[in-house]
Amino acid sequence: KLFIKDLCFEKVPVRIYQPKVPSASQWRGVMFFHGGGWVFGSLETHEKLCRSIARESESVVVSVGYRLAPEHKYPAAYEDCLNATIHFMKNIEHYGVDPANVIVCGDSAGGSGSSAVSQTLAGRSDLPRLRAQILIYPGLQALDFNLPSYHQNRGVPLLFRERAAFFALQYLNGDALHMQEVLEGSHIPPDMRLKYRKWVSPDNIPEKFKVRGYKPQKPHEFKAEVYEKVKRLCEPDPCPLLAEDAVIHQLPESFIVTCGYDVLRDDGLLYKKRLEDNGIRVTWYHLEDGFHGIISLFDYCGLSFPAGKRGLDRIVKFIKDL
Repeated sequence: KLFIKDLCFEKVPVRIYQPKVPSASQWRGVMFFHGGGWVFGSLETHEKLCRSIARESESVVVSVGYRLAPEHKYPAAYEDCLNATIHFMKNIEHYGVDPANVIVCGDSAGGSGSSAVSQTLAGRSDLPRLRAQILIYPGLQALDFNLPSYHQNRGVPLLFRERAAFFALQYLNGDALHMQEVLEGSHIPPDMRLKYRKWVSPDNIPEKFKVRGYKPQKPHEFKAEVYEKVKRLCEPDPCPLLAEDAVIHQLPESFIVTCGYDVLRDDGLLYKKRLEDNGIRVTWYHLEDGFHGIISLFDYCGLSFPAGKRGLDRIVKFIKDL
């Protein structure tokens, strides 16, 4: 049911999934950025997911094979995602896609990439405006690894609390030398912590999500030498939750998936609140019984997770309803 071909957009490998059924109008276009903590993942790992989205939503899906850490540090992956998206939008007539109907989508690190690309393009007047962003259990900040979901789900596969900090540091510096300090929170200056408290705080998490085994944590004493090594973690491209309101205010309609058993749950909840506070229309789908990575596992080597299929079905419905 699909034409599938591998190409390069601005030297970035992409795989394009195009429906075979003729369309009376132009297709929707979905730029897809895979998860894997910026360290793992490929066009192959998300092949089934991209096929399903293309086939069931009748859209052209472009899966982006961005460069991975630690060999390629920040901003390599972000730049690949951005450049591939801009290339697609500038050459959109070749793919039969409606320029007013381009969506960015990604899971986990790819959800972070989607939100960063969306924020960067929000101010561009030389390109069509993105129609929507779909963020599937995105990682959106590295300020606070002690939010409720980080403690409640610290040992839940597929993403442990320590691994989340490990991946962020691998992407940023190509090593994980200061993982312990980052987990403790001693990498952020007190004044910066205060500045971002309005956006990154357990106070902004609905009470019902704090019931299960959460005790507020005080950050450890600030270590300036650690901050010097990791300060780019406070930039909005790797941590989109820290973008200014003027940027958030311009974002397109959004769909956010969160999972009950996921350290990144609260990143999604905090971003949902920020978008809504800025007047952005948000569709939120919470998989109460879901864990991190479940949507790619809707049909994996004979394993099947019904919650993953439910999440995928809702993503497809959102795309078709645009």
